[in-house]
Amino acid sequence: MAGMQSIPLLLCGIFYAVLCVFSIVTGMIYMSGKKELNPLELSDRFMEKLSDPQKRTAFAKKMGFVTFVVGIVQGMTSYCLLKAGGPVLYWIALGFTVFSIGSVSVKLKGKINAFPLLKSVAYISILIVLLMGSTRALFFH
Repeated sequence: MAGMQSIPLLLCGIFYAVLCVFSIVTGMIYMSGKKELNPLELSDRFMEKLSDPQKRTAFAKKMGFVTFVVGIVQGMTSYCLLKAGGPVLYWIALGFTVFSIGSVSVKLKGKINAFPLLKSVAYISILIVLLMGSTRALFFH
């Protein structure tokens, strides 16, 4: 039965590991200036403010650094979920998941499309798994 309880936690950890790699690679691409901002990630109003190509490029580089750092934190969160070694790791994973939900909500600002919506559903699913009593017990063994 204990192995069955750890499957949702394992899936959450794998999700964060995939996001970690994606965010680090995307961050490096943005920091290098080789790619424009992803309009699916930002509201239309925000994209309008960045109509000047130089401002958009400068902002993309800054966002690249932020995305890179978020990727590192996602990797740490993945480790916390996969390790399931104690209350500190549990609270780190829980905290970053709540932060991620808030971050996606702020980025959306009324713009609804599939990419951020899927991320929101995934983060909320992880939050539910983390709040389940049986999963929490895994962290406190």
